[in-house]
Amino acid sequence: MDALEKKLPLDGWSPDSFATALANLLMSQGRLDQNSLDRARRLAAEGGGRLDAVLTQLGMISDRVLAEAFSDLLGLPIAATTDYPAEPIVPDRLRSKFLRKARAIPLADDGRMIRVAMADPLDRFAISAISIAGGRQVEVLVAIPIDLEAAFERLYNTEDAPNPDTYDQSGAGIIEDDAERLKDLASEAPLIRLVNQLISQAVETRASDIHIEPFEDRLRVRYRYDGVLHEVEAPPRRLQLAVVSRIKIMAMLDIAERRLPQDGRIKMVVRGNEVDLRVSTMPSLHGESVVLRILDRSAVNLDFGKLGMDDGFQQKLGRLLDLPNGIILVTGPTGSGKTTTLYTALLQLNSVDRNIVTVEDPIEYQLPGITQIQVKPLIGLNFATLLRAILRHDPDVIMIGEIRDIETAQIAVQASLTGHLVLSTLHTNSAAATIARLRDMGLEDYLLTATINGIMAQRLVRRLCPDCKRPISPPPELVSRFGLDRIAGDDPITLYEPVGCGACRGTGYVGRVAITELLTPDDRIRQLILARADHGAVQAAACAGGMQTMLENGLRQVIAGNTSLSEILRSIRYED
Repeated sequence: MDALEKKLPLDGWSPDSFATALANLLMSQGRLDQNSLDRARRLAAEGGGRLDAVLTQLGMISDRVLAEAFSDLLGLPIAATTDYPAEPIVPDRLRSKFLRKARAIPLADDGRMIRVAMADPLDRFAISAISIAGGRQVEVLVAIPIDLEAAFERLYNTEDAPNPDTYDQSGAGIIEDDAERLKDLASEAPLIRLVNQLISQAVETRASDIHIEPFEDRLRVRYRYDGVLHEVEAPPRRLQLAVVSRIKIMAMLDIAERRLPQDGRIKMVVRGNEVDLRVSTMPSLHGESVVLRILDRSAVNLDFGKLGMDDGFQQKLGRLLDLPNGIILVTGPTGSGKTTTLYTALLQLNSVDRNIVTVEDPIEYQLPGITQIQVKPLIGLNFATLLRAILRHDPDVIMIGEIRDIETAQIAVQASLTGHLVLSTLHTNSAAATIARLRDMGLEDYLLTATINGIMAQRLVRRLCPDCKRPISPPPELVSRFGLDRIAGDDPITLYEPVGCGACRGTGYVGRVAITELLTPDDRIRQLILARADHGAVQAAACAGGMQTMLENGLRQVIAGNTSLSEILRSIRYED
């Protein structure tokens, strides 16, 4: 035991001195402010708990931040997801019930020492118990709780999983198509923990979507990071129906209906933050596929500068937003950040002297001081019906989630002609192509020229990880092909490429930035519209009038070191 005692991470620390050191570290890193610290200390003293536990329970710091602080203060490494074993280590000596209570998982056993990942490396009793039961010294690693929970479900789920008799021999589904039995399964504690862990891990790691997809031999789970899907560890295939049923219960959907698509919403608190999840289920060959869209208000920057728009672009857009009437459109494919841009514009317009009303499907984020209305097609409450009603409520600004048909487009035009500023979105590939799209819907050309103040097209491209991006010198032919020398001017041209590190999950990218173009119709463009010119002629006239295209804006982001050239070309169709 002497050798063991030397390895206890708390040696040299008293509980009070460790709490003080933890507070000082978090304050110095800017992860905690004095008011929050004082509140946490007061609650810890009143409840007799530890400061670190109170900080995470109140959501003042995340579990990952606490794990990093443990690592810094105790000099212990953090267990990576690849450190967790494929099979349980010494399962005959260390039972799953004890390990779950201790929040610990053995990682390796070399016959002399057991390496153990612990969510609480200050737990002397658990370390001593593991050493005695395993007959080994213990080397402690700090576990990130989300990773530990995922590994625990994978390694020990046979002891905690629902009764296997519930499933057929192939593991493909439940023998009896019984909604009540399915509901009981989805209400079992291990299943609840599993689904909560899937959602918490996605929120904690800043994923935007969760995809749960059944196949013949497995269940696949993928998280979308910065617009790209990444596969993560999934529950066993035999739990597919129970997992989907649990999500349906949370979203208040019909768990017995598996033939038709369903949509719902979940509100829950993850790590102290309130998170909304949009849930969509879809029947497929091997069961229902589920997609959860994570709407985490704390993870969204409703600021044009933080979205990647420079000062000059913000000034042009600001002048359009200052106009008393007309239509401003934001275009791009699904997932290009159109709604975020509109929300940012609404917050800029929001004031006591303006009545702002939105019609959305769905409402993604709640904006204080703005009246937001949810479309409900099942009861006849569509965009057109709501817009007619809204016009009788004396609005100054109207935001329409999307113009989908000629009826909505006509009412939007009428609203702009009668003195309202209308903001909306459309699915087109460029700003100039929007004219043709509205024309195809059935709008007259003279209405387009009279009402459209500006059309903004955008894409979201991944931002290079600042910790690992690598500078490169572009070859002359590349500089010439894309005109980088014209954009850079007299400055030397240095491009950057992704590398991959722990901070970016090995992808080389962290977060996204918008690349944009803004078309503001002038007399020449209005003449082209009335002459029914195609979008190529409109694009050329806009560029001649000073419009910066999305490609050029993207190349400026490349030269600034914010993203890579390959990422720009992935997001924009480029033709020589």
